[in-house]
Amino acid sequence: MKRLFNAENLIALAGCGLIFYLLFVQPFVGVADNGDFKRMMNTVGLDYYNTAESYADRFFSFSHSRFSYENLFKGFYPSSQIVLVLVPRLLSGLVHGSYFDIRLLAAVYALLLLAATWLIVKVGARRSCITGLLLGAGMLVVFYDIGYLAYFNSLYGEPVSLVSMLLTFALGLRLAGQERPTAGGLKLFFTAVLFLICSKIQNAPVGIAFSLIFLRLMTLNGTGNWRRLAGRFAIAVCLVSVIMYMAAPKELKHINLYQTVFFGILNESPDVQGDLRELGLPEKLEVLAGTNYFQAGTAIRQDDPSLQADFYDRVSHKDVLFFYIKHPSRLVDGMKYAARNSMDLRPYYLGNYEKSLGKPEKALAYTYSTWSQFKREVLPHSLGFLAFFYLIYYAGVLFEYFRSRDLRGRIAGELLMLLGLIGLFSFLVPILGDGRADIGKHLFLFNVSFDMMAVAMFGWTVHRLVRIVKHFAR
Repeated sequence: MKRLFNAENLIALAGCGLIFYLLFVQPFVGVADNGDFKRMMNTVGLDYYNTAESYADRFFSFSHSRFSYENLFKGFYPSSQIVLVLVPRLLSGLVHGSYFDIRLLAAVYALLLLAATWLIVKVGARRSCITGLLLGAGMLVVFYDIGYLAYFNSLYGEPVSLVSMLLTFALGLRLAGQERPTAGGLKLFFTAVLFLICSKIQNAPVGIAFSLIFLRLMTLNGTGNWRRLAGRFAIAVCLVSVIMYMAAPKELKHINLYQTVFFGILNESPDVQGDLRELGLPEKLEVLAGTNYFQAGTAIRQDDPSLQADFYDRVSHKDVLFFYIKHPSRLVDGMKYAARNSMDLRPYYLGNYEKSLGKPEKALAYTYSTWSQFKREVLPHSLGFLAFFYLIYYAGVLFEYFRSRDLRGRIAGELLMLLGLIGLFSFLVPILGDGRADIGKHLFLFNVSFDMMAVAMFGWTVHRLVRIVKHFAR
């Protein structure tokens, strides 16, 4: 009975209750389509349920719980999300063959979130049940916020990034904490890493860092053919990262490149013509400065054939990187802009409710939104605050890292250092890869990293306080 009512089971049960209420009991809450759904819909064989609805009703304003069935793989968007969507999509015919209910997909994400929560609390509760319970409470406040959960009832890739990120670090820390980690546990960790780096193309480079973690795991005394398996996984993760990036659709690369240059570098540039010359682009393109790829009425259409020779064939993201290296102040300006938009868990311009509920256009759900509102309204939106937050986080991680004489403790510390680096990488990628376009939504993985770092700091503080109390209670 004591095993049944342990910290991890209690927190998972509470999390299950929250998910059930927020996503399946109260009026339907999702996230409206901003145009991104179509890529996944064409891949897994779905379409909009109401073919007669207006553009205004279909995009931005209202969420949708029902989708009609279409032929599979009318298009292909490379993402690990395909697996998670395709399974409930194929099984949904057993429930209601006339339409696909997006809540079946939400149930899949919910199970993965609960599994990650259970694992993280179990790791935290190794030395203290109180630490595990309070760490779990922190997770319930942060990662079960409606700002995160509303994404579950959508076809965006963000929930895949969330659950795979949590599972990756939960499984990694679990391996590092075991005296004899198992080959099965290593395979699960590898699977979680693959889902993370393949969830979105912008996450692909993260796999290079995880390949180094697998090399470090080779030094542990695991079961079976541990060293050989860890080495193979290191190579595989690195290769998948490269392949994933190269497999990005050409159209998507063009969109990102346009946004990076015209809505990033040239947006509010003090010398548009000078920047164009430095990038090796014709000065006549200055008429596009400050425009985004989806904007109507531009002087030159974004898909105009002349742009292929004048722009897409002449510049790459490598040129963008070198431009910012030569002009660090411009990069800092971009980082300041990103920081001002960095604390939004969810896109506040996309509605959460279905039109049938009678809510206003773009109405948002605020039930159980304490954390997302705290970040939005209380935490500073500045580069200085983020630098201070990172300084505190790394001070704690490095303190524990250098005082640990145990290899497993060192690897756990390296995983936590990687968590911060993923956050930093996810902060810079939207600036370098997509300019200022929809930057709040593109900072989603940064928000996940930030929140995981915050929960880790909270859990560490609780752990230290519990140790102090126990010491004086002797």
